[in-house]
Amino acid sequence: MKNSARMLYTVLGMVMVMAMGTAIANPAPQAKDWAATDIAMPVHQVGPHSYYAAGRLEEASAENQGFIANAGFVITDDGVVVFDSLGSPSLMDRMIREIRKRTQQPITLAIISHYHADHFYGIPALKAVGAQVWADKRAKAYLYSPVAQERLTQRKQIIGKYLGPSFKLPLPDKWIDGDTPIHFEKGGVKFTVERLGAAHTPEDLEMLVEPDGVLYSGDVVYEGRVPFIGDADTTKWLATLNRLLKIDCKVLVPGHGPASYHPQQDVKLTRDYLEFLQTQMMQAVEGFEDFDTAYAAIDWSRYKDIPTFNAANRRNAYSVYLQMQEKWLKQGK
Repeated sequence: MKNSARMLYTVLGMVMVMAMGTAIANPAPQAKDWAATDIAMPVHQVGPHSYYAAGRLEEASAENQGFIANAGFVITDDGVVVFDSLGSPSLMDRMIREIRKRTQQPITLAIISHYHADHFYGIPALKAVGAQVWADKRAKAYLYSPVAQERLTQRKQIIGKYLGPSFKLPLPDKWIDGDTPIHFEKGGVKFTVERLGAAHTPEDLEMLVEPDGVLYSGDVVYEGRVPFIGDADTTKWLATLNRLLKIDCKVLVPGHGPASYHPQQDVKLTRDYLEFLQTQMMQAVEGFEDFDTAYAAIDWSRYKDIPTFNAANRRNAYSVYLQMQEKWLKQGK
């Protein structure tokens, strides 16, 4: 049922895109017509070659200019590899200035963890400096969906000048199949890019910087804020987290929140939250409680003080409630 609905949304989205005169960019670079930003951008070094810019633990707003996610970069003797592109070309330009403080090596490659606005809208700034951009092919389903167009409209309303008047949803240079791990070496630094499984989105990619022991996880892991579930399958997400925990890394850089130097321990926030939602919502379904009644009765004290709880939790809970209903019905109960 869920796959059929996603396919329907994709078809409808393609029709909508054609009707709108295309809100998706062709491969040609966007004109550099976005406003510059001098927003504070903390950058942390987490390995001999590895860094990340730390986004705010907030929802996107005019005040924070959409700077609500992390993005990483790895400096080698043969160029810089970037992981994710932040929430606008302007923010990505700002991170490029931070990279230039540390090296003059060209930015040659960017890996996009998934196609949500706070992670891929900065692609035009990367293309403007000659970087090649890779993303998993499953992102096409989102790219051509009504949800993507709705998010673009919303972002234009709050951070339009940082996107630029000609901004359209940017395409990568290369669609990859993350199910097959991609191993490559640049400037003596070994990388692995792969998709451990559907989690936050169907297309989630992770990147391991092997000599540094640094894993960039994208939104498979959230640290210090409530995750955004959307229509993610939480059962698959939990399975992917378990696979991620088997990766030998010293540092894990999540899509949101501070880097973890104790990955096994700190992945617990995301995992425990998803498990808690599943348990509570399944109890509600099995007890024939409507969602509003069930939600009001749950003790949320473990999570209510975590950033973005008020913005995300109720929507997350409802999404999981629907998933548990579907699971319960499939079990024939």
